[in-house]
Amino acid sequence: MNYKKQRRAIITIVVVWILSATMLFTATSLFAQNKSSGSDLYSQLGLFSEVLQKLKQNYVTELKDEELIKAAINGMLSSTDPHTTYFPKEEFEEFTTSTKGSFGGLGIQIDKIGDYITVISPIEGTPAYRMGITTGDRIIKVDDISLIGASTDEAIKHMRGEVGTTVTITISRPGVEKPLEFTLTREVIKIKSIPYYFKLDNGAGYIRISQFNENTVQELRTALNSLENEGIRALIIDLRWNPGGLLDQAVDTVNEFIGPNKLVVETKGRIPTSNRQYFTRYNTKSRNYPIIVLVNEASASASEIFAGSMQDWDKGLVIGKPTFGKGSVQQLIPLMNGGGLKVTTAYYYIKSGRCIHKNINDKILLGKEVTEKDQEAEKEKNLQQVYYTVNKRIVYGGGGITPDFEVDADLMTNFGMELRRQNAFFNFAVDYMVEHQHKLDKNFVVTDELMNRFLNYVEDKGISYTQADLDSTDTYIRTMLKSELIRNVYGDTEAYKASINLDKQLQTAINLLNKYQSMDALFDYAATQNKR
Repeated sequence: MNYKKQRRAIITIVVVWILSATMLFTATSLFAQNKSSGSDLYSQLGLFSEVLQKLKQNYVTELKDEELIKAAINGMLSSTDPHTTYFPKEEFEEFTTSTKGSFGGLGIQIDKIGDYITVISPIEGTPAYRMGITTGDRIIKVDDISLIGASTDEAIKHMRGEVGTTVTITISRPGVEKPLEFTLTREVIKIKSIPYYFKLDNGAGYIRISQFNENTVQELRTALNSLENEGIRALIIDLRWNPGGLLDQAVDTVNEFIGPNKLVVETKGRIPTSNRQYFTRYNTKSRNYPIIVLVNEASASASEIFAGSMQDWDKGLVIGKPTFGKGSVQQLIPLMNGGGLKVTTAYYYIKSGRCIHKNINDKILLGKEVTEKDQEAEKEKNLQQVYYTVNKRIVYGGGGITPDFEVDADLMTNFGMELRRQNAFFNFAVDYMVEHQHKLDKNFVVTDELMNRFLNYVEDKGISYTQADLDSTDTYIRTMLKSELIRNVYGDTEAYKASINLDKQLQTAINLLNKYQSMDALFDYAATQNKR
């Protein structure tokens, strides 16, 4: 933030203090007494008061105190980090309400990156997820309202509404020349922490944790008991696209695998009350089967604490892509005017000593330029920060969680992305299942006849493609078509099972568990892949 913004911010803060105390004249007198010390707070406050009065007296139009105060506070906070935020009364009430219960929305996890409201992750099973909105999409407009430069709170306010109403959002997608429009119907967004779990054909269990909410531990125990009763020989825990959530739930989920009285994470900040340690508390069942934890670039916060702790305590092999690196702690502080302040007070450090927070992300979220060269330099620097797990395996710091070895996800073709954007699979499945009275054999095969019928439907909707597009997307189309038809009859779990052959990262985990029967064998394999 430049000097002019800083000065305006400080001026406005003084106004808040003076108005709340109704002691403008007395305060000004006090400031005058201290003006000899240029670095003294009271001297600076005297300057604020003076500039405020001159501005109010001489500016060409009348200025509203409330607007000046809000703008100045936001200006001041922009010199901190992107997670420190001021909420006026109405926004604070909306923010605190939105963190509880259900609401009418679209199902998008967003953050502000530069001037753009950017999709961090669509929430599974929601309108945004079904429509094909994806990580990295920039929301530039809601109905006729531009969101360029808007805050996340403003964006949320425009996207939420009465259940059943529709909203049109316009998206700028990297690699796509023209903006894309999506019309979505708002739904009640109730998010299960564990949307599905099941036993794979190779005897391993699979558990998807979509976020850490107040029910995560109970849902996890239910899933583990069910899978263990089925006799699983290994476990895959999927934390990809998990934006985080409640810290205590992350600690207690780790507890299920490492037992009681073990340090999971600690917070360290400037003030003593920010420094806390979080230990596991409960006696739990011993789980000695091999475990793989899947993560990606959208795994953040509490999910990073879980993945990193499983790594630190040598209870799980982490594979996928380096995680997001959201390791800062915020405290919500009510203010006298009914508003609130969300302030970053500490950073998370897991058992090995690694700090989860990735500082380069703060620069990106604040709109500062970060080049590919900067990111590569940061990555190389991180590899110099060596830490050790309980059993002395090497892990790396620098923010986020670096997997024990990296696995890229498959890239979707442009034609595949267009089919999802146009909601082609979902709409076709709806029409098809109405025609077939919602009856479908779970083991059906997408025949050439059904494939051609879908392609004719696509052409009727004005979606063009070439033979090359079709050749490169054939397997994807058949799989997604089967998955969406199954979803209509059997639900999300069976739909996901039908699509796992497309998931390169998950398939890598399955193949590893087919080949290696213990955690030690998995760790030995990972070590051979990470010789630097």
